[in-house]
Amino acid sequence: MSTKGVHCLVIVALLSLASSLVSAYDPSPLQDICVAIDDPKSAVFVNGKFCKDLEDSKAEDFFFSGLQNPGNTDNPVGSNVTTVNVEKIPGLNTLGISLARIDFAPYGENPPHTHPRGTEILVVIEGTLLVGFVTSNPENRLFTKVLNKGDVFVFPIGLIHFQFNVGHTNAIAISGLSSQNAGVITIADAIFGSDPPINPDILSKAF
Repeated sequence: MSTKGVHCLVIVALLSLASSLVSAYDPSPLQDICVAIDDPKSAVFVNGKFCKDLEDSKAEDFFFSGLQNPGNTDNPVGSNVTTVNVEKIPGLNTLGISLARIDFAPYGENPPHTHPRGTEILVVIEGTLLVGFVTSNPENRLFTKVLNKGDVFVFPIGLIHFQFNVGHTNAIAISGLSSQNAGVITIADAIFGSDPPINPDILSKAF
């Protein structure tokens, strides 16, 4: 083979390798952590769930009943989130979607939180909500809006956001999420309620 032919073969091989690297990627994690282990006998499959045999699948695997029922808002924040994810509908596995019903007592809030694995789109069913999200450092820009019945707002993945019922009556919202398990981190709970607790000196310096 000529030198030119060898060069062409090398270029084709490199392009093929580059193409394979582009198409081979780690899927978005569906849990908070996933520590590598060398012994597969001790391993746990967590990024999603095992799939049922198609022959054993049934309509009930794609069904959930109960979202018409209001959640209990008798709690310190005055809200309740009813999540419908892969834990409630097994058929959501690998589909990358889930939803939630959020109930608000008058002046109740869904306190500042993030979804580390999903973007959220929210529609108000009843009531009036003040909603918003904050962008990342260093801008930390607040995007906020008052929503009425039928209004829709989007909270980008991973950003801190909130919803607050500014009305005198109960409010209801439905949220769609771009993950079968979007996760939720409530900021106050994570910072001041971690287990074990964060050193108070660290918190006092931060705040």
